[in-house]
Amino acid sequence: MPEIHDDVAVLSGTDRTAYRRLHADATALLSAWSAPDPAQAALRADYLAHLAGEPWAVAKAGPPEHLTASVLVLDDGLEQVLLTHHRKAGVWLQFGGHLEPGDACLYAAAVREVAEESGVDGVQIDPMVAQLDRHRLIGSFGRCREHLDVRFAGVTAAGATPRVSSESHDVRWWPLTDLPEETSAEVSTLAAACRRVLTQQQPPVRSTVS
Repeated sequence: MPEIHDDVAVLSGTDRTAYRRLHADATALLSAWSAPDPAQAALRADYLAHLAGEPWAVAKAGPPEHLTASVLVLDDGLEQVLLTHHRKAGVWLQFGGHLEPGDACLYAAAVREVAEESGVDGVQIDPMVAQLDRHRLIGSFGRCREHLDVRFAGVTAAGATPRVSSESHDVRWWPLTDLPEETSAEVSTLAAACRRVLTQQQPPVRSTVS
């Protein structure tokens, strides 16, 4: 029988139902997604195995290794990215975070995170998964040990003015040719994946729960 984590035990019945719905959505979304390369295909299989073994894998209250959703926001020329200097991680990253009971689906969690953390209205977020990234956490993340991040691509007007949220030290635009040194490799790889999604023509794989 799967473990019931202490923090899950105190969730309301409504929240448990919501996380079950999000779990089903994440499983369906990743099952239908066509990974762009063998490394991403291996991560997709890893995520699905984790979901199969952990019924609360979409909840922060669940296992210390759980799914998150994030978005890399590019300008409409696809030459700059809007990054947040994350308060806990202490480095420049894309916007993102944990899934919440009020999220209709995993994609909706990504949309919410951008609105909360960037303060930019009208960011257009493609519902196709752009990249998966499983990583151990740095900084002060409490009981969270690993994030299985599902990443999406977003676009807004060049020069859109962001707002700094309580989760950030700063938010600013960075040219892809001059990214912050500590996260340059990670953001460059993600940007390439996002640009591929934003410029391709085939219909996207969408979340199935609305």
